[in-house]
Amino acid sequence: MLNKRTKELEFSSGLRWTHWIRVFAITALTVTGFYIAYVFVAPAPSGTPTVFLNAKFRMWHEVAGFILIAVTLYKSYLFIFGKLSGKERISLYDAFNPKVWVAQIKYYLFMSKKHPKLKGVYNPLQFVSYVFLYFLIFIISLTGLVLYARCYGEGLGGFLLPYMEPIEALMGGLAMVREIHHIAMWGILIFIPVHIYMAVFNSIMSTEGSIDSIISGYRFTKTEE
Repeated sequence: MLNKRTKELEFSSGLRWTHWIRVFAITALTVTGFYIAYVFVAPAPSGTPTVFLNAKFRMWHEVAGFILIAVTLYKSYLFIFGKLSGKERISLYDAFNPKVWVAQIKYYLFMSKKHPKLKGVYNPLQFVSYVFLYFLIFIISLTGLVLYARCYGEGLGGFLLPYMEPIEALMGGLAMVREIHHIAMWGILIFIPVHIYMAVFNSIMSTEGSIDSIISGYRFTKTEE
């Protein structure tokens, strides 16, 4: 019996582009966010007020933040309505299947060499971790908008302020909003190595091009003859 591999389109171009744009947005937000919280570099002294390094970091932080919000909204739209995203949506069935959970955990712990048969593209651990990521992105985006509205009382900030003030009060004030913003950031930073581990593990062990699929869009599944 011979094993052949079938080339199958798994991720649309929209899903792949939004994934990598989100990667760059989160990277930019992390670097600029650390600078805003803990200034780790200072410009050379100048007699003229033209450097404004802190303002530049804040600007790029805000730009990356709005890009993250836009990309997440579009990616959520694709997940719900995208035709090819049906393979992602059906992963919900595996997430509620205890047998698949047990088989997947055994697979990750090297207690089983057989990868569980999945209905969707994500195993239960991956699916739950993605749901957790979206929850963190929602929290960090919401708190970021509160902080943005408080800093800029005109334009978009002025428009958002009446809607953000009740959320600020519900969270316990501006200082607590900032703390929740930071905690959500650390949650995302913890998610990243876990996500990379799961992706690399599945790509190496299953030899189906799991990592390649987020670049090319294709997965190479085994078929028996």
